[in-house]
Amino acid sequence: MYDPNLPYRSARAPVAAANLVATSQPLAVQAGLRAMQQGGNAMDAALAAAITLTVVEPNNNGLGSDAFCILWDGAEVVGLNASGRSPAGWTAERFRGLQKMPELGWDSVTVPGAVSSWVKLSGRYGRLAFADLFESAIEYAEGGFLVGPETAFYWQLLESHYAGFAAFAEHFLPAPRAGQLFKRPDLARSLRLIAETKGAAFYQGELAEAMVAASDAQGGCLSMQDLAAHAADWVAPISQAFKHIELHEIPPNGQGLAAQIALGILQHLPDQALDSAAEVHQQIEAMKIATATAAGRFADAEAMTVSVEELLDTASLRQAAASIGTRAMALPPVVLPVGHDTVYLTTADASGMMVSYIQSNFRAFGSGIVIPGTGIAMQNRGSGFVLDSDHVNAVGPNKRPFHTIIPGFVTANGRPEMAFGVMGGHMQHQGHVQMVNRVFGHGQNPQAASDAPRWHVYEDFSVGLESGFDPKVAEELEARGHKVRFDKRTSTFGGAQLIQRLADGYVGGSDHRKEGLVAGF
Repeated sequence: MYDPNLPYRSARAPVAAANLVATSQPLAVQAGLRAMQQGGNAMDAALAAAITLTVVEPNNNGLGSDAFCILWDGAEVVGLNASGRSPAGWTAERFRGLQKMPELGWDSVTVPGAVSSWVKLSGRYGRLAFADLFESAIEYAEGGFLVGPETAFYWQLLESHYAGFAAFAEHFLPAPRAGQLFKRPDLARSLRLIAETKGAAFYQGELAEAMVAASDAQGGCLSMQDLAAHAADWVAPISQAFKHIELHEIPPNGQGLAAQIALGILQHLPDQALDSAAEVHQQIEAMKIATATAAGRFADAEAMTVSVEELLDTASLRQAAASIGTRAMALPPVVLPVGHDTVYLTTADASGMMVSYIQSNFRAFGSGIVIPGTGIAMQNRGSGFVLDSDHVNAVGPNKRPFHTIIPGFVTANGRPEMAFGVMGGHMQHQGHVQMVNRVFGHGQNPQAASDAPRWHVYEDFSVGLESGFDPKVAEELEARGHKVRFDKRTSTFGGAQLIQRLADGYVGGSDHRKEGLVAGF
């Protein structure tokens, strides 16, 4: 059972069914449901939806993206890190003289990992043939899809952002309007090659050769060896107790650990009334500590100098909690770059499998690099590095950058409880804290938790409140020393998708801030 009440202004109701799919695009949701109705499981649904998202929401993800996944396979929680590494030619000398990492062009492009995640997850967990997962995506790429309103809005905002990138203009401009039919024939051909070769064409064959040729022609240093050496890694998710549940995250290079640090701190603080200034204050202060820690400590696992165990040490978290009083703490601004452009999806099936999956270009369409004749837009995850050679996240060869994208998963007493995520760069770890607190701290259903107004700690540690918060909360936070403003930009507060387990099925919620939905059968 779940509490069906929707205490906040809502455009949607929670959806309960034996099989569910939730993501930011209705066409991708339908692709996932189609996969399950053809005999596939939650993993097949997740992958069909993810592959379709590369077509219908290109301003946030594509074949050139990275990806992460956490799932319940029926027996345990399993993680996959499919983020790519930097080219071998990315020495410190290559970036000498720059003030910050490039955000556009080949020197922001790391090896794309999303395709490898599809191959690895399908091979281990899927029921359907790999090629079957591409049916909907190829249909939309070849025949066209009607562009959604949110997608069209952000696509149009970016028309001038990639000036000077001819291949980008050829493939993506002029930006379509909402409801306009948009076809991607080059991408359809690439999808077919990936489907037919189980990803080999992307990392070793024709598509890899096209990527390297474009890099060579435009001054990049991506090589065939860089692509062939890429591997998605199975990882053991890390966990942190909160109330009666455990929050699971992918270990760094992602920022999920920051959500766990914040919840670990809140575990040692007194409960406060829901949506009160006292509760929001405690959450903000815990998040400031967690975010500052992420800025200084998180990087490729092989480069980190402080372990996950040390960062989640109970005594340390208790001490951090003791430092939180009634006034806002002063902290230096975060130095890590942040992005806002991601797709997240979650699925669950009647067998008990639950999937939490995320893929992203980092910022918008990524680097601006589109590989001629393929429709492949390359991510700009390399801009997640820093140039300080003494920093654990310093740019270097064959290294994974700090990542903002994180899938979330919750268990209780060794059983799955919720697969969820909150798209939106610097909002993601903050959104994880807010969703977990609402669902498991206050018993809200996934849709209500998603509908609720959110807070956001900016990079300078000022605070944004979403419309829906009582103005008195803002006044009291200011009286406590916080720099507060109401922020009207929906993109600031991310987009949540959640599926929670019930005794006889699932209940899901989908964010009204996006154009997607949760649906099932």
